[in-house]
Amino acid sequence: MKAAILNQFGASPVYGDFPEPAPSKGQQLIRVKAASVKNIDKGVASGAHYSSHGQLPVVMGVDGVGMLENGQRVYAGGGSGMMAEFATIPARYVAVPDAIDDVTAAALPNPALSAWFSLVSRAGIQPGDTVYVNGATGVTGKVAIQLARHLGAGRIIAAGRNEHILKSVLELGADEVVVLKEEEDKLAKRIADLHEASPFDIVIDYTWGKPAEMLLNALAGNDLHAEAHRTRYVTVGEMAGPTIQLPSAFLRSSAIELYGVGGGSISKEVMQRVPGEILPMLFSLAAEGKLRIDTIVMPLQDVAKAWTLQTPGKRIVLVP
Repeated sequence: MKAAILNQFGASPVYGDFPEPAPSKGQQLIRVKAASVKNIDKGVASGAHYSSHGQLPVVMGVDGVGMLENGQRVYAGGGSGMMAEFATIPARYVAVPDAIDDVTAAALPNPALSAWFSLVSRAGIQPGDTVYVNGATGVTGKVAIQLARHLGAGRIIAAGRNEHILKSVLELGADEVVVLKEEEDKLAKRIADLHEASPFDIVIDYTWGKPAEMLLNALAGNDLHAEAHRTRYVTVGEMAGPTIQLPSAFLRSSAIELYGVGGGSISKEVMQRVPGEILPMLFSLAAEGKLRIDTIVMPLQDVAKAWTLQTPGKRIVLVP
């Protein structure tokens, strides 16, 4: 079969021939219809991810959409690499609604689950909450805006550097945008003014680094006589850097609660709900037109090009 094959950690996968996988006990063979290119896939290929082990060569792709022998379309994590013509999947999979095409079904689960974990599992969003999305122009940030609106957010503020994409997020449900390329003093004042006018209940942060430092400083309390406002700050990514300076006094002078979303941060109980409850619900929202994701479709044979292509706000999906 044809597949995206990784021959060396740190390199891009290449298109070539690979033996068709044989399902082991509890697995099924599927004909793959679509598989998205995500940060986790690139992390595995780089050798830095915890799952980057075992013998090479290996077929890439941690998840995807395919068709069972009975003709049913399903989404699943792969028992073998999903960027191929065929793959094996475990017994637990999620049926894909007829109203969703293969590309959307392959692209949506990763960012939609991340956004759901951030807003629901970690931040505990409540109807009427003010939500600030820092780094809202990325794929997951755009999904988070839509999901926050569906979950009843009262006000949504989207912050990012790409002004063109920022304009488009207003159509997705954002009420206001913040351009992170503004001068630092002006930007800090704008964020502080927005927080004063409608205190942020939730911050979903995909940037970390300097933008996070500025945002946290703007949220810090300075008035000992003022009532502290509880803000649940959820860090999800590090587009602007992996570290920040966070003085102890900051947490002592504010009611900000820091959370993270990533491997190991979500409880086992919540993860067990994903295939039977959470992901089917997210697929239903997409089928109803309440969750959209922008994609770029590329043939599997172009995997090496897709691996390094920059597509702001859009998810690349490979099709055999």
